[in-house]
Amino acid sequence: MNKALFTGFTLLVWLSTAPVRAEAGPQERAEHMPTAPYLLAGAPTFDMTIGQFREKYNAINPKLQIAEYRATDSRGDKSNLTRAASKINENLYSSTALEQGTGKIKTLQITWLPVPGPEEKAARDKALAYMIALTRFFEPTLTQEQSQKRLDDLLSKGKGSRYYAQAEGALRYVVADNGEKGLTFAIEPVKLALNGS
Repeated sequence: MNKALFTGFTLLVWLSTAPVRAEAGPQERAEHMPTAPYLLAGAPTFDMTIGQFREKYNAINPKLQIAEYRATDSRGDKSNLTRAASKINENLYSSTALEQGTGKIKTLQITWLPVPGPEEKAARDKALAYMIALTRFFEPTLTQEQSQKRLDDLLSKGKGSRYYAQAEGALRYVVADNGEKGLTFAIEPVKLALNGS
């Protein structure tokens, strides 16, 4: 369990330093590692705390509950964010980064740690169900089928990528596919710019 939890947190920390551009080649990634968008100064937040999110999410997803998030040790973290995680089961976690002071959400992530063997398909299906539920929480007008299609498309585009991001309106979807080390799916707010005429 500790190894799985450590891997999940490692993926969260790794995502915070992952390259922003998915199309960068391996050589370019090694030379240029820009900061993840939610870590940048002035990055937007969702207009809710993690407690508010959990209460609303759990009310509409009674079969896909997320337990209370617990703060993680971030003494060496200079980002001025509070990081927290919630264990769903032995190989599935949700994690978040919160704005210090307000506690508002900067990113929400679901991380699945594959367990090879006969249980892998069922575990993956459960992880995908949580990812779809997270998508529908932030885009409630999407049907179950539309959410499934969006997730399938994102996971296909991000397959094998250490960082793939795609904006849809006011949301950024992020996929970090580390193969047998884990798959992370995140949703983050995007700061929308108004056209000044």
